[in-house]
Amino acid sequence: MIIGIDMGGTNIDGVAISNGKLVTSVKHPVDRNDYFQSIWGCLSELLRGVDKDTIERIHLSTTISTNAIVEDQVAEVGVILQTGPGLKWPFERIGEHLVYLSGSVDHRGKLVQQVTTEELEKAKSRFAQDQVEAIAVISKFSTRNPELEQRVKELFQEDYREITMGHTLSGKLNFPRRVHSAYLNAAVSKTFRTFAENMQKALSREGIDAPVYILKADGGTIDLMAATEKPVETILSGPAASFMGMSALIDDIESDRCLLDIGGTTTDLFFLVDGVPIFEPAGIEIDGRKTLVRAIFSTSVGLGGDSYVRFEDGKLMIGPRRLDSAIAFGGTTLTPTDALVYLDKMEAQYPDESRRAIEAMAKEQSMSPSTLAHQIIQTFVDTIEQTIHLALEKINGGPVYTIKELLRDRFVKPQSVGMIGGPSKALAPYLEDTLKMPVTYPSHYEIANAIGAALAKPTMEISLLADTDRKILSIPELEIYEQIDRSFDLEKAKRIVISELQHSAEKYGLTADASQIEITEASSFNMIKGYYGADKNIRVKAQIRPGLLSAFVDE
Repeated sequence: MIIGIDMGGTNIDGVAISNGKLVTSVKHPVDRNDYFQSIWGCLSELLRGVDKDTIERIHLSTTISTNAIVEDQVAEVGVILQTGPGLKWPFERIGEHLVYLSGSVDHRGKLVQQVTTEELEKAKSRFAQDQVEAIAVISKFSTRNPELEQRVKELFQEDYREITMGHTLSGKLNFPRRVHSAYLNAAVSKTFRTFAENMQKALSREGIDAPVYILKADGGTIDLMAATEKPVETILSGPAASFMGMSALIDDIESDRCLLDIGGTTTDLFFLVDGVPIFEPAGIEIDGRKTLVRAIFSTSVGLGGDSYVRFEDGKLMIGPRRLDSAIAFGGTTLTPTDALVYLDKMEAQYPDESRRAIEAMAKEQSMSPSTLAHQIIQTFVDTIEQTIHLALEKINGGPVYTIKELLRDRFVKPQSVGMIGGPSKALAPYLEDTLKMPVTYPSHYEIANAIGAALAKPTMEISLLADTDRKILSIPELEIYEQIDRSFDLEKAKRIVISELQHSAEKYGLTADASQIEITEASSFNMIKGYYGADKNIRVKAQIRPGLLSAFVDE
């Protein structure tokens, strides 16, 4: 049996699946002041009547990191940059605690100039004065030589638990994206670690010791505690679960489609081309920051069923923050959910309180309650339409990448919309009218993310870099740094990458034969040295393919 749990900003959904069949499911509210009780409450309710000894593994997905970024509820991060000579990028939106260091390494990883201990101590003193909560250190070409980042971690680790070294996040070369990736990783580390520790504590209380995995943004899963070192990989975990859930629940997706996951705090959308998800080859962008995180293309907007509704200077505003649950479900602030309840499109615990809140705001704005409720919903769906339009402009502005291949000169034009999330059934007619295309939702739409999380297959990606002149091989994601000789070549590199992927999978109790591994990049460049021949610069990237562990059987 597999347990799937999706933790959003509003609810925790849980499912138990055995042999592809849904055994039981729950939807439990999130108390942001006590994540442990929220998680434990969901688990204890889900596991009633379930034989715990049959639980083989637990799969999680969560929007907790995404919500923290979108709502700007992140830690104070001290960012240490070693940019070296050359182009100076204007780094913005990486906090107010930024320190530049001297020194550098070159593009092959050779130390050019060492940083001084005095500089590092000065940075440490400044961060202590600024009450920094986490550290991110990024040196240009650190994937070739991580010495500076490792040195900073050693110096700072007694004072900071959350320290992100840029070279550990990806083997790809893109310094600006690495900076944003490291900053976001540090910014959400504490929030994610709290979630992970609470989850482990809740499982321990229930007497469950099954392995725990969490969805990454590319639709695969990784070990939960390993993810605490790289929580940036779980950003957009929710949309990944959305796609996996839709893949399991929707039979006919062989067309261009837009997929929506409408949660309580955010709405996530992504796209299919001929039934295949569009992919971000360089890395996802979230909240205007471009990263190195491999992912299904997705856009998140701070708009959900529990988004804060108010008027500002006479204009109706929705989100991006969620202050509380809907009044219809015991909260204190007016939300789009309350408008749906007022219009008799959703059932609720406290419909009368919701109705009174709509009537009170309508009176303040000198309009009828019905007009206000319809205006809230129309503003909601108009915002979704605008988000879809902007996302398609970006996608169609260049080559279209999918998980399977690069599609040149391919224009993406969705013919329909698939939707999951609690408000799906209520919002579908409004979206259909606004978007002028069919809008559907599958069975179990309200728990689709949890189903997707449960059925997602484990995956991972690694990058090998080799320089036969310096006789160095590195796999940054696994922190492997070894000596090689000048006979090392591309074929040897491919064999090592496949072997290391298989070995890493085995460490987590997984299996990955050669058919499940794909080489996503392989190149070998000659480096001429005088008249005496050439050395090689070799790069290989590979991954375990994402997918479903099994089909979902809907009885």
